[in-house]
Amino acid sequence: MSTASRPIAHVQLASKSEERRVIFASSLGTVFEWYDFYLYAILAPFFAVLFFPKGNETAALLSAFAAYAAGFLVRPFGALVFGRIGDLVGRKYTFLVTIVIMGFSTFAVGLLPTFQTIGWLAPILLVSLRLVQGLALGGEYGGAATYVAEHAPQNQRGYDTSWIQTTATLGLFLALLVIYLCRFSGWMAPGDFTDWGWRLPFLVSLVLLIFSVYIRLKLNESPVFQRMKAEGKGSKAPLRDSFLKYPNNKYVLLALLGATAGQGVVWYTGQFYALFFLSITLKLDGATTYMLIALAVLIGTPFFVVFGALSDKIGRLKIILAGCLIAALTYFPLFKALTHYVNPALETFQAANPISVAAKDCQFHIFVGPWSKFSDCDKAKDFLTKSGLSFTSTDLPAGSTDNVITKIGNTELRGADEAKYAAALKAAGYPAGADKSKINYPMTLLILFIMMIYVTMVYGPIAAFLVEMFPTRIRYTSMSLPYHIGNGWFGGMLPLLATALVAASGDIYYGLWYPIIVALVTVVIGFIFLRDNMERDIESDWK
Repeated sequence: MSTASRPIAHVQLASKSEERRVIFASSLGTVFEWYDFYLYAILAPFFAVLFFPKGNETAALLSAFAAYAAGFLVRPFGALVFGRIGDLVGRKYTFLVTIVIMGFSTFAVGLLPTFQTIGWLAPILLVSLRLVQGLALGGEYGGAATYVAEHAPQNQRGYDTSWIQTTATLGLFLALLVIYLCRFSGWMAPGDFTDWGWRLPFLVSLVLLIFSVYIRLKLNESPVFQRMKAEGKGSKAPLRDSFLKYPNNKYVLLALLGATAGQGVVWYTGQFYALFFLSITLKLDGATTYMLIALAVLIGTPFFVVFGALSDKIGRLKIILAGCLIAALTYFPLFKALTHYVNPALETFQAANPISVAAKDCQFHIFVGPWSKFSDCDKAKDFLTKSGLSFTSTDLPAGSTDNVITKIGNTELRGADEAKYAAALKAAGYPAGADKSKINYPMTLLILFIMMIYVTMVYGPIAAFLVEMFPTRIRYTSMSLPYHIGNGWFGGMLPLLATALVAASGDIYYGLWYPIIVALVTVVIGFIFLRDNMERDIESDWK
């Protein structure tokens, strides 16, 4: 029977009770998937010791961040693979597959041997599993957001999809909580966590996987998708229709550069980069760092829903762009304020002891591996960077036979002997760690909360905004790719690139230029070329 003569099946839209069940089940499953993905992100500095060779700590950290970034780099490919399946077969089936892949790959990380046991095969296996995780996550988010949006009434798509937006942050909170309980609650010795306890958060994911699959199996397919399929109007080639046909390919590019790129860097700066800055640069102990970030996340999470609901009234785009702009204008003072309120002794030491490094053969390292060679300059800068200290780079004096000359206050050091550097810093009064009795907790939490508000502004309305940009027949594919490039590439690369920029420049705040520039580019492109599509009728937009 031809499509023209085929009788059109009538599919009822979701009832209120089903709508609530869809939001709950989709959000809960997605929380667990983000939990799986972010376990590694939180433990990246810890994994630098376990899965990469010792010797240059900044290099090992860059290697850990490179493995962290690998999972993000592959997410757009997952969006292509699973987005196509989602537009051809259905939303429910696709995100059932993705959550199974994610759960098993996360469970496998908990079984991996370390570098000490199998050498370079350890990071290779770790990166391989991160790639599998990234592929799965590339298919998860678009499916969950599309599924919820296609159940939502037109006048509250922002509100309904904002619950999906809370899942990434709640997954981060859950990962922080589980790691905190394993590492800092006292029932496990620090040595036990290093030996075997770090595996527990990953192994727990198997239980979460079983629970998530059970819940999602009870869901029905999206009524909008069902009706479109019943009318025979689905796309037969979602990839071609999404990326090779005008004007949809133009909208995909604009969604990336004018919305998701800036949203991605703001999200990762306000949560992950803030976490790494506290623990690595400001030398705050892990337990206190996790507690502060977790509290900021917990207090800030309801604002995803607040801004999602607000977007139903005033529009999505203006909230997203306002969040990007305010973040870009305030990141430098906010992070400098973190230094002041978290480790004032480090701030005082830096002001009293200017540091300079005169050297040759300095390299800019991003992706570190067995091919990497580290000069005396690299080693000297590595020591200062991992100490959370800023320094200026200068040329060696004419005729100097040294590879590197470092000045710490009035002390001059030649070469890259780490023991001499440590002794010079100690003699000058360097604070090896943040003094918890000197931390201004209310102000620190306020700063972290402000950055969380930026996160909720850019992320709360983004799902509804992307859903409304693309037609039902190619929605899953079209919205997933710009989302995962913006978050996976622009956002996920942030810790790696920012750390490399700090090490190369000698300025502990220099890495912030990356999210600031990306956010400002998004503001300009979004303001000029994008408009809201709040009135789009996604219940019949294939006709």
